[in-house]
Amino acid sequence: MKALKKIVALTGAGISAESGIMTFRDSGGLWEKHEVREVASIEGWRKNPQLMLRFYNERRKQLEGVEPNAAHHILAELEKKFDLTVVTQNVDNLHERAGSSKILHLHGELTKARSSTNPEWVVDIGYRPIEWGEKAPDGSPLRPHIVWFGEAVPMMSQAAEAIALADMVLIIGTSLNVYPAAGLVEYAAPQAPIYLVDPNEISYPGREIITIREKATVGMEQLKKILTEC
Repeated sequence: MKALKKIVALTGAGISAESGIMTFRDSGGLWEKHEVREVASIEGWRKNPQLMLRFYNERRKQLEGVEPNAAHHILAELEKKFDLTVVTQNVDNLHERAGSSKILHLHGELTKARSSTNPEWVVDIGYRPIEWGEKAPDGSPLRPHIVWFGEAVPMMSQAAEAIALADMVLIIGTSLNVYPAAGLVEYAAPQAPIYLVDPNEISYPGREIITIREKATVGMEQLKKILTEC
C-alpha cells in the first residue's frame, strides 16, 4: 500500500481572523491601551498577573463564541488524502473543532491552564476564566498555558522535525516575520514545494514559494483544487 504524502500546514493569525478572532494588529498592537508585551510576555506576568489573567479570560470567552471557518475545514478534509500535520502559531482550538487530528501548538493553548512553576502540569479548563488566587496542586498560581515572549517554545523541535520530513509545506495566514516560528521554513527539504496563502505580498529569501494572494478561506479553496489534482 502506497504511503500517504506528508504535508505540514503552518498556520497563523490570518486563518483565525476570518472566524472573528481579533489580533493585536487589528488594534494597532494595543489592548485597552496596553502594548503587546504587557499582556504577552513573562515580564508582564511577573509585573501584573491580574492584568494578564483578565486579558486571557476575555480571549477565552471570545473564543467560545466563534466557529471554525472554511479554511480550517478544508485542512481537516485534506486528511482524507494526505498525512497532514498542522503546526499552528495560534492558541485557539479552531483546528481541533474543524476536525484536524494532528496539531502542534507552538504558542500554547488558550483552553488550558498550567502551574506557574511546573510547565509539565497542564489542565484543560475549557472556556471558563482563571480566577485570581487559583493555584495548581504544587501551590503555584494557575496561569494560562501560553508561550509568552521571553519563554522557550517547547514544541519547536517537533515542528522542525515534521517540516523536515514533509513532502510539501503549506503556509496559511502568517507573515513569517515572527521568530522562532518563521525559521521553520528553513527545515523544509529542498525538493519539497512550498505554497503560501496570504493576501499580502510576502517574500522568503532563499526559497521558491508558490504564492496564492488571497485570504485564507478563498486561498484554501484554490489550494484544495491544486492538491486534490496531484
